Amino acid sequence: MDILILCTGNSCRSQMAEAILRSFDPGRLRVHSAGTAPASKVHPMAIEVMEELGIDLNKHYPKHVDDFTERSFDYVITVCGGAKESCPIFSGKVQNRQHIGFDDPAEITGNEEQIRAGFRQVRDQILSAFYSLYHREIKPRIRH
Repeated sequence: MDILILCTGNSCRSQMAEAILRSFDPGRLRVHSAGTAPASKVHPMAIEVMEELGIDLNKHYPKHVDDFTERSFDYVITVCGGAKESCPIFSGKVQNRQHIGFDDPAEITGNEEQIRAGFRQVRDQILSAFYSLYHREIKPRIRH
């Protein structure tokens, strides 16, 4: 099953969601992430909080949504937050579109521990939401 997760910068939320979703069924889920305005690198705090789950993002890098428009996907899932941010549109072939919004942890301010706590909170929200989506919709559709 092919899944694309979209965000704006592809440096935090979509990278975490890609890795989390892939971890549920790495043999049968082909998960990618991209952004409409990709950052230069994956946010270091996203890498750090994912390592706490045993998931390594060190080799991940932001990609542009245009790199995927020629492909077809079973799911395209947008993970951008509220009204202050516009969600990317994917113009390629898609069977199922979903939106699961999360606040952008890169916008959290405070000291390092407050920022880390904010990243953990968003990571845990992503984990919970994608676990639910996987078991409710994706897993039953996977061809064995």
